[in-house]
Formats: sequence, C-alpha cells, structure tokens
Amino acid sequence: MIRSNGQESDSMEKATFGAGCFWGVEQCFRAMEGVIDATVGYMGGHVDNPTYQQVCTDRTGHAEVCQVSFDPAKIDYADLVREFFRMHDPTQVNRQGPDVGTQYRSVIFVHDEQQRVTAERVRDEESSSDRYRAPLATSVEPVTRFWPAEDYHQRYLEKNGASCSISG
Repeated sequence: MIRSNGQESDSMEKATFGAGCFWGVEQCFRAMEGVIDATVGYMGGHVDNPTYQQVCTDRTGHAEVCQVSFDPAKIDYADLVREFFRMHDPTQVNRQGPDVGTQYRSVIFVHDEQQRVTAERVRDEESSSDRYRAPLATSVEPVTRFWPAEDYHQRYLEKNGASCSISG
C-alpha cells in the first residue's frame, strides 16, 4: 500500500462511518493526519451494487458512508471515532440537517471485535458527556459489503471548490 505521501505502509486498517451526506464526511476525514485514503459509498443495505438514485429512495437500506484507510501507527481508531462524533449531530435519527432518510443515519460499521469494543466505549463516553441535549442515535453494526459510490461522488467537495461544513 502506498500512502498519499508516496511512502509505503506495511499496515493499514479500514474504518467505516455514516454521518449524513458522505461528501463532507469524506473531506473531514481526508484532512486528518494518518488517514491514507477515504472513499465514499454505500453499506448496510439489501440491494447489490446500489446506485445513488436507488439509495436516495430510502428503500435499499443502505447508509451513505465513508470508508477510511488509515495507518494505525499514525492515528488511533478511537481518534477517528471521536472525530466522527464531532463532525455531525449523532442525536438526530435518520437525518442530518436538511437531509432526511435512513441513508443519512448515524452509524459506525466495525470491521472486527476490537473496533466494536472501541466504538462502543467511545460512544458511551460521548453519551455520558454534557455535549448533547438528546440521546445518541448512533448505532454500531458489523461491516457488510462496501459498495463504492459513483466516480462523481468521490472527492466531490474538492472537485467543486467547496469545503467541509458539517459539524455536530
């Protein structure tokens, strides 16, 4: 695996998050030191090879997600989870701001048992903090097949001269 700085990385891990519209989520994760790559796509549904148009119907069961490839020697998975909670409002059920539907749900898809334990621990820490006025709606679920979104969605904000405007 080649890192964005051109150097090889012997170990790389993946993390997958749904926090509303995937464009801003991708851009925010890409800005983090230790993130090698970020790809937007769909996960958690029951339709093979879903399209954006299908997911937008709110009938496929998929969430818009960002799959992050990261170097655990440079950034800890728990730090990615903490950033996930900062970049959106995890108290909203099946929505983020004006975007409504299960495809915009707050979800952490975990790739292994260690990620599950860490994600649940960080979610519990966030839940018991005084940051939120409502209960957290974030679910922690096992990873399912990741379907990359269409090319025009990849680095969408970067290609269109926009910036990350999501926040929790």
